[in-house]
Amino acid sequence: MGGRNPHQQHRAATPLELFFDLTFVIAFGVAGSQFAHEVAEAHFGAGLLAFSFAMFAVIWAWINFTWFASAYDTDDWVFRLVTLVQIVGVLILAMGIEPLFNSLVEGDHVDNAVIVGGYVIMRLALVCQWLRAARQDPERRQTCRRYAAYLGVVQLGWIAVLIIQADVPTTILMTVPLFVLEMATPYAAERSMRTPWHAHHIAERYGLLAIIALGECLIGAIETLRAIVANHGWTLDAALVGFGGTALAFGMWWIYFILPTGLALHLQRHRAFFFGYGHMPIFAAIAATGAGLHVVAYYIDHEAHISAAVAVASIALPVAIFKVSLTAMFSIMITVDRTIIAVAAGVLAALAGSVGLAAAGVSVPVCLLVIVLALGVSIALDERLDRTKMSAALERMKQEAKTSRPT
Repeated sequence: MGGRNPHQQHRAATPLELFFDLTFVIAFGVAGSQFAHEVAEAHFGAGLLAFSFAMFAVIWAWINFTWFASAYDTDDWVFRLVTLVQIVGVLILAMGIEPLFNSLVEGDHVDNAVIVGGYVIMRLALVCQWLRAARQDPERRQTCRRYAAYLGVVQLGWIAVLIIQADVPTTILMTVPLFVLEMATPYAAERSMRTPWHAHHIAERYGLLAIIALGECLIGAIETLRAIVANHGWTLDAALVGFGGTALAFGMWWIYFILPTGLALHLQRHRAFFFGYGHMPIFAAIAATGAGLHVVAYYIDHEAHISAAVAVASIALPVAIFKVSLTAMFSIMITVDRTIIAVAAGVLAALAGSVGLAAAGVSVPVCLLVIVLALGVSIALDERLDRTKMSAALERMKQEAKTSRPT
């Protein structure tokens, strides 16, 4: 475990990493389904709070494993068995998502014992990985020890949260500082020497998780289509929803992969923390979009206690967060451009318009098509504008990288 070569040619995700990612399909699915149910029941505050808590636990644990594996994946039997423990932790965490949602809706206390327990199992397994790396990588021993120490201390706080059955305000007061400490750990641990993560490998891993999250959008589209067909048979609305839900997922996929994340991260390794943290709202927004499509299915099935405008907003809002987050990612990782920002603003206006149309009585499938059309126009403009600007910006970064290399 002496550290991988950060410039290794043809570095790709391993079968173990892909298998590890499959467990997050379950976590995303449970969180999305529960969130959709609470939105359909008009439990907006409780649903959003539970979804945010679950998404942080799921995405943050995945991020930490991914960056560690990029630097220290030996793929030997020890690494595989410890990864198995982390997989078990993910599954336990997923089992705790539904009780968390139910307890927040009831409002008496926060039932987070199972979800936090699974999270702690994952994190303690990662502590063991860092200790092993510290023993076998003398050059970065101090960095690895810092990771292990800081993570271990924060887990004591999470264990306290697990044991103490508190109400919502008290739980928030206990967990927010722990969220901050978790996110500060990589920065504090790597202040003197960075771990040898591989930029293109990291970019591939993030892209794979984005695709997994987009799978929830496709499931939501099928659920919405099923609801229409079950109630009304194969109609024009059914065709519109089937096309719209699929096109929405495809459009989000297209927008995400416009950005050449691997090369941009390779040329700007100092942007690693922004790249890693900046993806958290992107992944959460994709999962929430899938949940929004589930909400539309509830609405069409007449099982929702919300208006058509709220049903459409459950899709439009996460799509807006997705577009804004990716525009910020492009601006910081590539270049700031007023035209690209203006396109994003136009998308936001169209998304708001889709909600307004639903409030005015326009059918939900048509409003869904308005959202898809907004993304389609954005893709056409971004593809036309981005290619030239990206090429120039990347060429500039390459020249800066060459001049900054020590001779």
